[in-house]
Amino acid sequence: MKLFIDAVAFWAPTLPGWDVARAAFRGEGAPAAVPARRPSPELLPAAERRRAPDTVALALEVAAAAVAQSGHRAQELLSVFTSCHGDLAITDAICTTLVEHPLLVSPTRFHNSVHNAASGYWGIATGCRQASTAVSGYENSFAAGLLEAASQAEADARPVLLVGCDIAACGALASTTASRGLLAVALVLSPQRGERTLATLDWSLASGKTERIPLRSEAALPLAENAMADALPLFEALARRHTAPLHLPLSNALALAVKLGEFA
Repeated sequence: MKLFIDAVAFWAPTLPGWDVARAAFRGEGAPAAVPARRPSPELLPAAERRRAPDTVALALEVAAAAVAQSGHRAQELLSVFTSCHGDLAITDAICTTLVEHPLLVSPTRFHNSVHNAASGYWGIATGCRQASTAVSGYENSFAAGLLEAASQAEADARPVLLVGCDIAACGALASTTASRGLLAVALVLSPQRGERTLATLDWSLASGKTERIPLRSEAALPLAENAMADALPLFEALARRHTAPLHLPLSNALALAVKLGEFA
């Protein structure tokens, strides 16, 4: 099945924006020498911007960048938000509070801890009332989110915003959960070619065990320990305009086969 990529967005402290990331993945530029501070999403009022957790700030940053690039209206887009672990910092803080001072759990922290918090902030900030899905697939979370977004775009014949984001594990969770640094990605997928289409994406399911795809660029390697790292091979391919098929693992016995082409 064929879809069209209308926008690409990317953010990491050393690669703050798709233009920087694309150049670095091609070997035409270098990661930032000084890591960027987390983004401050302009979609939120100033007070909300200061209180927003890292997951929300990252997700809204790439979502807004992708939608602006795509030419679609945010209010008309279906959306899929995917994350392996959600907000680990808030989860750790709540668990610590429950152990030490159980009557002092913050309602604000609690509502920011749920897995679809970023989706909720997006809907409120943009006034979007379209369906939104929150997905988790452990170390295959980006592939699971991409499958969900592609399926919705195909079934509903409508464009879909896909956002993936994970942050570092901390506290007691760091001993059991593997995730370092900050990484957020986004795509806008459409069932029809548009004036701003960047590339085509052919996709299907493939059975059988699939090995992880090795990263090609020095710039991507430091991001490999983030829980959203399964997105990196596709974004490297987009940057390098590679058309070789990619098999993104979904489980021990199933993969999402994707192939890019017809780059603008």
